[in-house]
Amino acid sequence: MTEQLGPELYDAILASSAVICARGGQTGHMQSLCRSRGIPVLRVDPLALDTLVGDITVRLDRGSIIHGTVVDVPRQRQPVLPGLDDVESICVVIADATDIRSTNDLTARVDSYFIREEFLCLGAGLSPIDSLRAGPREAERYGVAIAGVLHSMVRELLPGQRLVMRLLDLRSDDAARMTTGIEVDDEPNPELGLHGARWLLAEHHYPAAFLALRAHVADHFGADADRVSFAVPFINDSTEFLRLREHLRLTGDTPLGVFVETPAAVHSATEFCAAGASELFVGTKDLIQFYLAADRGNHRVAATYQTRHPAVLAALSQTVESGRASGVPVHVFALGTDVDHYLRHLPGRRLMMCNAELQRVAGAVELPA
Repeated sequence: MTEQLGPELYDAILASSAVICARGGQTGHMQSLCRSRGIPVLRVDPLALDTLVGDITVRLDRGSIIHGTVVDVPRQRQPVLPGLDDVESICVVIADATDIRSTNDLTARVDSYFIREEFLCLGAGLSPIDSLRAGPREAERYGVAIAGVLHSMVRELLPGQRLVMRLLDLRSDDAARMTTGIEVDDEPNPELGLHGARWLLAEHHYPAAFLALRAHVADHFGADADRVSFAVPFINDSTEFLRLREHLRLTGDTPLGVFVETPAAVHSATEFCAAGASELFVGTKDLIQFYLAADRGNHRVAATYQTRHPAVLAALSQTVESGRASGVPVHVFALGTDVDHYLRHLPGRRLMMCNAELQRVAGAVELPA
């Protein structure tokens, strides 16, 4: 139980059966971690958090938390979505190696797994800002440490599966909670601040870390080295993409994917493909908040944050069509409740899903009434 979920609670979240908090939105960063692991979240008024008393019942069979008297209600079953068997490719969002194992135990239909670099840091107890700001040698050690965590994940992959790492995307507020020896500048609006590709371009020693990471993969992963790829977060256009490739010292034949998370990126999708992007990932959680001006971390505007809004669907369709015309694969992130809708209304059949939600869809497990 906590006022707000933050990266400093990463270990506690993964060890929890349920979470009670006062602030945050359904698709906020740490609540997305809860969603990925199937950890139910109960949100209460901030003023009521300290006075919360009485019985709390966690219904793991329904993914729900009940405060107060438990009333038994008929269980509902989530049907297997009719279009899921026709999905061309599934990329599963994970938090650690155990997610790969549990998903593969359920279904072998997953083509790739996706992990955020910041989640690798949290799981390994690394402080990226402290390491990167300590100079090139510490940055290289950081890169090797990240590669080591990736190796433990690659060993869990089935034949034909691959692992995609999204490069570090720390907003200043999250970075401040993961940093000990360096002062992180405070920003009035971190969501629109210095993070993603713009931060990577400004970070002098990140290229040394990334070079050490890729060298370790090449030297120690053997034949599995080709099963690891990377993608750029929070980027606007092909100029930024090409600048970042140069900054990271990537050769022309090194694949690099792009995350489409801003309206500018939607309109630059064709340019990304022409600039050599190996694949596109549509990060709908951020994209929706920017299209609808609804903060995804603020539950008070949850009604405005609509995953099926016509403007959102138009943006998703435009990105998929851009990739299709260029021969570049496009994966669209979908919440479990949107899978069938996206399959019926978007021109593509490549999806990204959270680990726990895919398991619900694939296994038709019982859900809360």
